[in-house]
Amino acid sequence: MKLKKTYAVFGLGRYGIAVARELVENGMEVIAVDSEQRIVNDAAAYLPVCKCADVTDAEVISRLGIGNIDTVIICMAGNLEASVMAVTLCKEAGVETVIAKCANEMHRKILLRIGADQVVFPESESGIRLAKNLLSSGFIDMLSLSSDVSIVEIGVKDEWRGKNLIELNLRKKYGFNIVAVKNGESVDANINPEKPLDAESSLIVIANTAKLGKLK
Repeated sequence: MKLKKTYAVFGLGRYGIAVARELVENGMEVIAVDSEQRIVNDAAAYLPVCKCADVTDAEVISRLGIGNIDTVIICMAGNLEASVMAVTLCKEAGVETVIAKCANEMHRKILLRIGADQVVFPESESGIRLAKNLLSSGFIDMLSLSSDVSIVEIGVKDEWRGKNLIELNLRKKYGFNIVAVKNGESVDANINPEKPLDAESSLIVIANTAKLGKLK
């Protein structure tokens, strides 16, 4: 079993660079790829593995070993055709998770339909935030309030199901404060600590970012 997840970032614009740098700075293995040599040369100053390549070519995907990568982030929202080709080739190569940046709602629908596992809008999802969510594997969403504190939405773990918050004593165990319980689109800030949690619920908590690794 892999001890550390591997990532590839296609497209080294501002968004792609932000994702790649955040992952690298947190010790992740990242292959960064762009089709322009100038951009690759600039990025090589702070990204250890940078390649100039055409990710719409199946032979290139094979040569780069993308099929062995856990998560590919495709940051080419300005070129829908290239994004579609990259998503398709990555899924055909066996990549477990493919995340694509999109330009609008129609592009989002197309990318999801052809196999993207997640599609993000750059206006509402910063590259750094996406990287933090990837690093905090298992969290539904994560928003940094500061360098030390985050609001995190956490799905109910299997071992928590059927137990209430008093029994679980999550604040003592993990050091976070539960501010709401979410069921579907309903968010209840008036928490009943005696109500058992179910599989459809999630918890919204405020936590010290450094301590979130305990939940992985």
